[in-house]
Amino acid sequence: MSANNIKQQTYFTPEQLNDCPDEQLTEIHTSITEKLNDADYPCVGAKAALNSSQYRIGVYGSMGDDETTRQLGEDLKNYTTETLSAESEYMTLIAVFTDEPASELDFEQKLWQQLQRLHDSEKHLQRWDPEVSNNPEDSDFSFSFNGTAFFVVGLHAKASRRARRFTHTAMAFNLHRQFEQLREKGVYENMQKVIREREEAYDGSINPMLSNFGEGLEAPQYSGRQVDESWKCPFHVAFKHQTKKEND
Repeated sequence: MSANNIKQQTYFTPEQLNDCPDEQLTEIHTSITEKLNDADYPCVGAKAALNSSQYRIGVYGSMGDDETTRQLGEDLKNYTTETLSAESEYMTLIAVFTDEPASELDFEQKLWQQLQRLHDSEKHLQRWDPEVSNNPEDSDFSFSFNGTAFFVVGLHAKASRRARRFTHTAMAFNLHRQFEQLREKGVYENMQKVIREREEAYDGSINPMLSNFGEGLEAPQYSGRQVDESWKCPFHVAFKHQTKKEND
């Protein structure tokens, strides 16, 4: 991989990063692999993605910036195409940013600002995944981009949960349909049980913000900050869409 290509590129495969002359990219990749390779790291899904090279890394500027939003939007489309083509149940896009949040609240605000900017960048298309709600106060809400639902996991240095603590500021994106695939195969519930047992050992307790699949609210889980029922999601949709329930 040439230095010129690296400067123009934001979306990388593991193979590209294993043979990368750029020290910053190498350091980011090493930090991610070391985090997930920790024998005690609780998320077995993330470990499966790492061990099978089913992950992609995106590297961007500040969260919410115009150029960051444009690049991230294009890379999310590439990631979605790759994941669907491979029928992967674990493929993950880890988007890394230059921000250094001052606190968990600061990170939460930046995360939702970035998701809002992504949504606003395509609002003229008026496409929301019909399988999920676009209302953060609904139990079946998921963030949607380019007509596809995602589950988002925030990672940063100020995270109170050890599993969410990372040297870089990042957002991990997974297609929401991957959880449905695992559930249809009958492995999701056991996988969830294993993750919670491992997290209790790793962090001292189960993350109080994580709900069972299809229960509780998804939006408060994204940033990783513990909130109560008075918390209001700052995200808002720019259009009305028909959900699967309305179509049915």
